[in-house]
Amino acid sequence: MKRKIAIALLAAVVFAIALVSCSRSEREDGKIKIVVTILPEYDWVLNVLGDEKERFETTLLLGNGGDFHSYQPSVADMAKIVTCDLFVFVGGESDGWVKDALKNSTNKSMKAISLLETLGDCARKEEFVEGMEEEADADEQEHESVAELDEHVWMSLRKACVFVAAISDSLQTIDPVNSEKYAKNASEYVLKLRTLDDEYVRFFDSTENKTLIVADRFPFRYFADDYSLSYYAAFPGCSSETQASFKTIAFLVRKAEELSMPSIFAVDGSDGKIARTVRDSTKSKDQKIFVLDSMQSVSLKEYEEGRTYLSVMASNLSVLKEAFR
Repeated sequence: MKRKIAIALLAAVVFAIALVSCSRSEREDGKIKIVVTILPEYDWVLNVLGDEKERFETTLLLGNGGDFHSYQPSVADMAKIVTCDLFVFVGGESDGWVKDALKNSTNKSMKAISLLETLGDCARKEEFVEGMEEEADADEQEHESVAELDEHVWMSLRKACVFVAAISDSLQTIDPVNSEKYAKNASEYVLKLRTLDDEYVRFFDSTENKTLIVADRFPFRYFADDYSLSYYAAFPGCSSETQASFKTIAFLVRKAEELSMPSIFAVDGSDGKIARTVRDSTKSKDQKIFVLDSMQSVSLKEYEEGRTYLSVMASNLSVLKEAFR
């Protein structure tokens, strides 16, 4: 399966390069071109660009709201990537196709930002905590070390500050005339991120509850690390599983009862079935179910309607306050 995907991607790259070569003059509009994979990156870029954004063509590859874990670039996507001036991507297992795209770039001055590489040693491996359903993976032996890293780095406000700084640095190199603007915009946006982070700190300092029970995938490893939270979940963050075993459900039920948890969490995009099953299997059956937004599949339309990175992170804080009240 992986070999077939690789062949398809190679064909897409070759076709994209041919397409670019044939139509470069027709598409040239003088704009600096930026391509990003997910909504948080798109939002960070626009905030750093500020008033200069009209001079840029910024493309969100997952603008239709698809899940980035299963995304594969089209020929048109590849054509944009190989010619862009700045490419921002997560850099984990789900971005396995990026290597070919970068290798075949026709813009030798392209700046590429891998979020995981930007974190360096601060990137965390995906963690299997007690009670999690392990996913059978026939290709496990083929995985490289990067495939073991937890990709959901954008769920940390503190890591977001690092990424915004990296984006600002790249834009200042690409467009040095406006470097002071980008530095100023980045500084102002980072201040907003840190202000919200401080609100999270104050909230968790004020509550005795430092544990999350997520009857779903758990894309919140970096978030939990920021605030020293404990957690139990049905699956790790990148799992494709949707059916939890009796053993996993029984474990989550036991933990909910042992810790007298008032709430059980599900993740956006989930049908909430596992969370309801866990709740209905407890003795009290009175836990409330809340949804935390992981921003794994935010569409461009939703963003334009106000679902920004900061608004989602602020909304998650409101959900937590209600859940632990």
